[in-house]
Amino acid sequence: MKAIVFDAIGSPRDVLYLHDVPMPRIDDGEVLVRMVSASVNPGDFLFIQNLYPEPKKPHFPRQIAGNHGAGIVEAVGANVALKPGTLVAFSYYNSWAEYAAVPAEWLIPLPADYPVERAGQMVNPITAWDLLADSRVQPGQWLAVTAGYSSVSTMVMQFAQRRDINVIALVRRSYDRLDLKALGATAILDLSGLKVGIREAVMDMTDGAGLNGIIDNVGGPASGELIRTLAMGGQMIINGGMSTERFELHNFDVLLSGVEIRANIYRFFFSPPVEADRPVLREIVDIFGQPDFHVPVGGIHPLAEFELAVTNSLDRADLGKQIFRM
Repeated sequence: MKAIVFDAIGSPRDVLYLHDVPMPRIDDGEVLVRMVSASVNPGDFLFIQNLYPEPKKPHFPRQIAGNHGAGIVEAVGANVALKPGTLVAFSYYNSWAEYAAVPAEWLIPLPADYPVERAGQMVNPITAWDLLADSRVQPGQWLAVTAGYSSVSTMVMQFAQRRDINVIALVRRSYDRLDLKALGATAILDLSGLKVGIREAVMDMTDGAGLNGIIDNVGGPASGELIRTLAMGGQMIINGGMSTERFELHNFDVLLSGVEIRANIYRFFFSPPVEADRPVLREIVDIFGQPDFHVPVGGIHPLAEFELAVTNSLDRADLGKQIFRM
């Protein structure tokens, strides 16, 4: 079968290549999934660069890339209740390929008619849902989201809009092709044209109330300024690090406002879904599949176009999510 693979640690621009590899074999408790779609995510690049902790590490001499995707159950091992023909999504390993062997416990069954370009990126709405919940921002309060054009950020905005939460979307520069206010942003803070400090701009946008929560996908100096804009008891949830720069804080920036800074770890990073997860997963799957939930897709590619998909993901987040179709 065809798969996008790498045999060295490095930038995804440099180490990935398309290769013929053996079809996977399944053991007891596993499922052979015929892949239909897989998303390209920042976390996939961290995996390729060996930046994740154990057990999320590449294995050589050759590792198939991709950690998230969707497909059709082709065959099942012993002690598996799923039926062949079921559409499933998963976050596991080896998704940028024509077939994947996945332990059944990691699979999320989906309706047969679920849009496959959404099925292949279920990691994103699950992440967005949890980020909003962890921010603890209440209706009528203010939430700031960095990397406003990223897929996760646009989903946070739409979930927030359904809960009457005000959102400030921070972007490096504004683009006409994607209207963030139509997706739920109350205000847009374009950093390229900012004539005052971030704190001053945010306080003006919130009529002096400040922020009650921050979801930060970027880092860098802007993060420090945003933290100093949090109201008493505010939360900052760190979900990414697109910037190579650091931010600085004084203890009093945290202490005197009762601020909490926490990391987001994807719900199914270390362990698979359990029965208690099923009700919220059904709710997320339902909302994410609705036609009025906007999911910007920047490109649908065969595996052979992996270089374009990777480049667009790294350089043009405003285009929307890059998807492989098999």
